[in-house]
Order: sequence, then structure tokens, then C-alpha cells
Amino acid sequence: MKYKFYTTSQKAWDGMFEAMAAAQQSIFIEMYIFADDTQITHDFLGLLKDKARAGLEVVIIADAYGSASLRNSAVDELRSAGAEFIFFSHWLRHTHRKILIVDNAVAFIGGVNIEEKIRHWRDLQIRLQGRIVRPLLKSFAYTYEMAGGKKENILQYRRLPLIKKIKSWITDNLTDADKTYHLSGYYRKKIIAAQTSILIVTPYLLPPRWLIALLDDACRRGVKVEVLIPRDTDVKPLNKINYWNACRLADYGAEIYLMPSMNHAKIMLIDQEEGVIGSQNIDILSFRLNVEAGVFFRQKDLVNDLQHLVTEWKKEATLLTSTPDKIKWFDKILIRILKIFYPIF
Repeated sequence: MKYKFYTTSQKAWDGMFEAMAAAQQSIFIEMYIFADDTQITHDFLGLLKDKARAGLEVVIIADAYGSASLRNSAVDELRSAGAEFIFFSHWLRHTHRKILIVDNAVAFIGGVNIEEKIRHWRDLQIRLQGRIVRPLLKSFAYTYEMAGGKKENILQYRRLPLIKKIKSWITDNLTDADKTYHLSGYYRKKIIAAQTSILIVTPYLLPPRWLIALLDDACRRGVKVEVLIPRDTDVKPLNKINYWNACRLADYGAEIYLMPSMNHAKIMLIDQEEGVIGSQNIDILSFRLNVEAGVFFRQKDLVNDLQHLVTEWKKEATLLTSTPDKIKWFDKILIRILKIFYPIF
């Protein structure tokens, strides 16, 4: 499998824009946040309109909630140019995925949305080539159907046969997904089987109870557990929650690294032998409600490159060395309120 990492949103946009500009047959996009405010340097909408007018098959699935800022006129222009634009709208369920597939041959997957305010964020998007694109097409076809897509030439990708003898695969949490590759099942299986180390990078640390229990158990059996989170996220109320959960895991024996700037990457590495990169946060929404996708792999050079990248991030981070003795009374009230709306703490 050929691959390339992009470690900021802007770098990922550069790679995605270049791939789309070179497209000859088709462009499939699935985005949680698809905005039209990056056009000064990356005019994605203009490029997509040009490609659709040139006769390429352009299909865009955007989450109705995450992409609420997208102008209606921009959607109308895309459709008028010949692109198929579908909003994913399933009440409390969202597509949180960030996927681009070009000519059924090149794919991008990871944490990078398309929105101006995230331009300079640290993040991780991976460019893929090879047989791994095939299961991603299959996964895209399922979401396309869920969003109301009707084109049979896309729906037929659901019937692509599985290829078992490759070292990388797509994991998602679609109801029709192969249980072997279901996102929450993958995390459970790999954390339970970990022998020496578990490394997690996430912007938002709101783990469901089963995940906290598994990490606690891993620490008890001598597995080195490391978690990297931003000190300051884009969602300010989550900063305290991130910190509280970080303290809980630190009490169990995990090493918590506080990164100095916003890092939106979503990574897990197991025993320095297997990794996963995707759209999934460490929260109940990603594991139970949202539509997510990631790529997991045992390819040695890819694992080594990812390990090196995270090691560099750790050098910039601060190790959490002390935890508060008790939670203040007004913070307890806040937690109780949050439990009503987000019962995972």
C-alpha cells in the first residue's frame, strides 16, 4: 500500500486539491464539515464545478449539521454544474467521516474537514493507493445509500468481495459492516490483546465507560498506556472535561501528554506493530452514533513513520504530573448537567 501523511489541514488540502485537479473519471467526497470559505487558496467548490462540467462523476455527501454553514446557493451551483450533492440527515446520527476518493484509485481519509477556521490545525490525513481503496469504496457506497443516493453504479460497490490477504483494511461503524472490522469491536479487541503499549491521540477525551475500564485493565497488567490531547481545544467547555478524564486515566497509571496547540488527529498504536488512523474521536458519539471510518494497518514502514510522528509531537507536549485532589463544587454541578445531555462521565 502506498501512502503519504499530511499533518496539518492546509497540507491535507494541498494534497486533496492536487488529486482532484488530476481526476479523469470520478470524485467522491464525504465530509462532516464542508464549507465554502477556503476559496482564496483552495477553491474546492470551483474545482468540483469545473470537473462536473467536464463530464466527471462528482458525488458529494455532506453532513447536514456539520455543514450547516454551506450556502444554499453554493449547493445549487454544484448541482447545476452536474454534481450530485446529498446532505446526510439522520436526526441524532451524523456522518463524521472525512473521505475523498479520486478515480477509484487514490483515497484520503483521516480527521481533516474543509473549513477556513481549521486551516492551521495540526491533524492527520493519509493518502492511500492500492487495494485498500477498494474496501473504502464499499464503505462509501453504504453511506451513499443511507443518505438517499440512487445511482446503481455507486451502489454496486457494496457488493465488492472482501480481500482478506492484505495488511491494511477499513474499519467503520456502519450497521452492515463486517463485525471483524467494526470500529468499537476493533478498539476492544486490540486494547485487550495489547502486550506492551497502547498509544492514543485524540482531540476530545470523553471515553465511554467500557473504554476507561479496558485502559485501566491494560495499566494493571503492565501495558504502557499513553494518551495525547490538546491542552486547549476549539470547544472550550470540553477543556475541563478533557482534563478531568485525563486525570482519571493518569490515576490508573496512564501517561498523559498535553499538546500546546489544537491537534485534531485521531490515532491508536498497539505494541508498535499495528495502528489505526481515522475520523473517530474517543467518545460515545464516535463509537455508537456517528458514522465513522478509519484505516488500520500492520505495514511496518507505515507504523514506524506514524510512531516517529507521534514521538515528535510528544517532544512538544507537557507530561501531566499532578492531578487535583478534588473537584470543586461548581464543577460537580457542571458534570451533573452534562450527564443529562451526554451521559458518559
